[in-house]
Amino acid sequence: MLDVRGVTKSWGTGEARQQVLRGVDLTLAAGQSLALTGESGSGKSTLLHLIAGLDHADTGSITVAGQEMTQLDDAARAALRRGTVGVIFQQFNLIPSLNVADNIAFQARLAGRADPALTDSLIQRLGLQNHTAKYPEQLSGGQQQRVAIGRTLAARPALVLADEPTGNLDEDTGERVLDLMLELVGESGTALLMVTHSMRLAGRLGARLHLERGRIAA
Repeated sequence: MLDVRGVTKSWGTGEARQQVLRGVDLTLAAGQSLALTGESGSGKSTLLHLIAGLDHADTGSITVAGQEMTQLDDAARAALRRGTVGVIFQQFNLIPSLNVADNIAFQARLAGRADPALTDSLIQRLGLQNHTAKYPEQLSGGQQQRVAIGRTLAARPALVLADEPTGNLDEDTGERVLDLMLELVGESGTALLMVTHSMRLAGRLGARLHLERGRIAA
């Protein structure tokens, strides 16, 4: 499902140029879950953005569901995110003009996989049943995070990229949300790559890789 080979990425130019990723390799098969850990600034979020096709690697290759990202134009990468790759951002990126129920269903509708029963189930399991008519500005940060997670899972993507998906949730809610994510991954054969600072949460996934100074630590 995911094959990353020799990926490098730098920011800036000239003397201010900073190398963030220094030759990263990783693979992830359908149905597998992988935690990516590392200190702040180690390149974790940068790597997720490259895999999602939101930015370009300097060198190396990233293959998602058999498609090499460097060979895709912007429209093709957007189509891949719409139908194959689900991304849970730290910034939520909810649509202000849509209520909770419509935000959760939005990605699934774009992908042509609208499933009202799954949407209703996610709303219940994420504890959002009393907030479906509210808009993002009326929600707490934790509630917005749960909506963002539900929106991604409702589309049943083949690969989920999650950047600190429980970072805005209390410990108990975070555990329940991770339970839900792992359950849906198991049910659908989805691959999950999750960035987290929590060793406790990382230990619940199938495998863990540690990113240190832009490299996968031995």
